[in-house]
Amino acid sequence: MEQKWPQQLWLVRHGQSAGNVARDEAEAGKKLLIDLADRDVDVPLSELGQRQAQAMSGWFRALPPDAQPNVVLFSPYVRARSTAKVVLDHLDRDGLLAVATDERLREKEFGILDRLTPLGIHDKYPELAEQRAHVGKFYFRPPGGESWCDVILRLRSVIDTMTREYHGERVLIVAHQVIVNCFRYLLERLDEDAILAIDRAGDVPNCGITEYRFDPAAGKHGKLMLVQANFVAPLEQSGTPVTHQKDQPAAPKS
Repeated sequence: MEQKWPQQLWLVRHGQSAGNVARDEAEAGKKLLIDLADRDVDVPLSELGQRQAQAMSGWFRALPPDAQPNVVLFSPYVRARSTAKVVLDHLDRDGLLAVATDERLREKEFGILDRLTPLGIHDKYPELAEQRAHVGKFYFRPPGGESWCDVILRLRSVIDTMTREYHGERVLIVAHQVIVNCFRYLLERLDEDAILAIDRAGDVPNCGITEYRFDPAAGKHGKLMLVQANFVAPLEQSGTPVTHQKDQPAAPKS
């Protein structure tokens, strides 16, 4: 039977963004609103985020040509596109089969809670803070936004695309923290408790690499198996600071 999965899959979170920095500053200052003029889609990398992307990309460049990604897919958000561009600048373009932006890889949409800190959510929408605490982050959908389940639904179709168009290839996806975790939910056949335990254990590092490799002996017809999660040695070895900043409001505390 023909292999349906990519031979290798890397999931990378974008480098530190100006939004990550602004969120930390707002929460540290106990502010209600994050000071960002840009739309979330337009938030750029910070200077450190650029350095992180360079360090991470050097690791891909050091791989043998026949082990480097030959398919690169990325979120249309500026911080993810910019991170992907740095990687592409380090790869042999002649060896690339496909390079594409894919709106299904976009950040989780926060709806009316966009740019609010946990204090801001409590202040402006106390009933939503209470509902989120009751329902939990996996199922809670803010008005105009998405739950983790909504993100998972769109990622199922990304997996369909990969198995249809990129089976046997080496695929790199550059996106966001929730995207990385929701792919892990799907690829590792996790449940709500398991993925939320991973989420509670720590945020996905900026430019952290989560890697899967096809194992023909796994399952009935083979499947992608986790090799490493949140790999940040390329940053550490280059002396580039590792950051684990949130992309979204922390859970409001009651």
